[in-house]
Amino acid sequence: MKQFNYVIVGSGSAGLTFALKAAEHGSVAIITKRSKSDSNTAWAQGGIACVTSDEDSMELHIQDTLVAGDGLCNEEVVRTILKEGPACIAELVSYGMHFDKRINEHGKDELDLGREGGHSKRRILHARDRTGFEIEETLITAVLNHPNISLLENQMAVDLITTEKLGGHDQPIRCVGLYVFDEKKEYVETIQADVIVLATGGCGKVYLYTTNPDIATGDGIAMAWRAGAAIANMEFMQFHPTCLYHPKVKSFLISEAVRGEGALLLNSSGERFMELYDSRKELAPRDVVARAIDAEMKKRGDECVYLDISSKPQVFLKQRFPKIYETCFRSGIDMAKEPIPVVPAAHYQCGGIKTDLHGRTSLPGLYAIGETACTGLHGANRLASNSLLEALVMAHRADADIKKQDHRQDPITLPSWHSGDAQDVDEGVVIHHNWDEIRRLMWDYMGIVRTNKRLQRAATRLKNLEIEIQDFYWNFKISADLLELRNLVTTATLMVRSAMSRKESRGLHYTRDYPEHNSEFCRDTIIVKT
Repeated sequence: MKQFNYVIVGSGSAGLTFALKAAEHGSVAIITKRSKSDSNTAWAQGGIACVTSDEDSMELHIQDTLVAGDGLCNEEVVRTILKEGPACIAELVSYGMHFDKRINEHGKDELDLGREGGHSKRRILHARDRTGFEIEETLITAVLNHPNISLLENQMAVDLITTEKLGGHDQPIRCVGLYVFDEKKEYVETIQADVIVLATGGCGKVYLYTTNPDIATGDGIAMAWRAGAAIANMEFMQFHPTCLYHPKVKSFLISEAVRGEGALLLNSSGERFMELYDSRKELAPRDVVARAIDAEMKKRGDECVYLDISSKPQVFLKQRFPKIYETCFRSGIDMAKEPIPVVPAAHYQCGGIKTDLHGRTSLPGLYAIGETACTGLHGANRLASNSLLEALVMAHRADADIKKQDHRQDPITLPSWHSGDAQDVDEGVVIHHNWDEIRRLMWDYMGIVRTNKRLQRAATRLKNLEIEIQDFYWNFKISADLLELRNLVTTATLMVRSAMSRKESRGLHYTRDYPEHNSEFCRDTIIVKT
């Protein structure tokens, strides 16, 4: 059994930032199920929304966030995170992060700020179109140079260990450790920790089409749910409006910043259509644009729409969007001369493990930060580029909160993992079939537009799949694929259950049966295991 003061599950911006802070006052382990750079952060193109310009104001950023959240944002949380953002950005820069700059009309260097949908001003700090990757590399470099941090790669958290599992019914329930599966050794290890922080990212792979990396299988949410933590707002999955539509390119995002620089959305006849759906046109919030594209495609029977930025010179596009330009060009599309075929795809999970403003979950000893958490910042729809800012701020706040409290636990012996009579998996096709079925039914029944009948069909099939997968889990030796499948079906079930309970349309949850707001549901959807 290994022991650490702090165990962080996930190696994205939230987990890495917390690790650097916590390592100043204790031993830290980072558990990551693939390589250290495999995270949702590394795939983020757009940037970080933060007020840095004299033409902008904190109040404008706050109001833009509240408007995008469609009545469900917690205003105290919004104000706190956005106001503490600049200091966290400065800290990131101190680690070595460089944001793009430009020469202004006075011949001086200044930040080159981008604009995205829902923002009233230019306030997106970026590093070309590889912002997330650059942040990830900056933080990993700092982590690898810290003597108090152990980075454990290719190790997947299986389940949290609580005092309840130890049989001590006379002591309060709290999180005391976790089981971790070493993929290379095919062995499950027990780890004790004073504090566990879940920073596992999102769950986009629950859908057939997503901009997320393959690792985004809702692991943190599923583990927290099984341990008894409260989960909130899982019906709000943000679909990014513009994912590259190409048979040979999987999950490639065309950043919202492209529309921020003037790109237009066209149908197959070359006509603009966004003005038919919203007065803000291409710069409307993501939920509005995604639904408009979905409606346009269904109305016309088209497989995609088109994003046209050919009005900009090639030299500008290569400099501002080097990765997007290169990927499109390799796919036979010159975005300087022709429009890019795009479709909506699952992108960002606005719900998650319910936390307070310090990252505390309802289970003592367990914190959650980043996309896997639901703080109240995003409400019913995330404002573009607020997520990386939230990850940095909440990592800081969680560390500050932990420092104030005495989380140190007396060493205890945790039970070892027992496989019992489990057999080697004899038919891997079962795992892949169930994985595919979950993703397809979620896309068809729990997509951009929903109905009561679709949700009920999804719930019925998911219930059967949960039984099948749980039976498979108990009878066969575990593997990373099986663990991800188990987490995937749990996360999908929580999403459908949450959507069925919201009898209205709000933000990212749109249902034809209840197309309007209902004040009765202007509240979070909170579910707790009983």
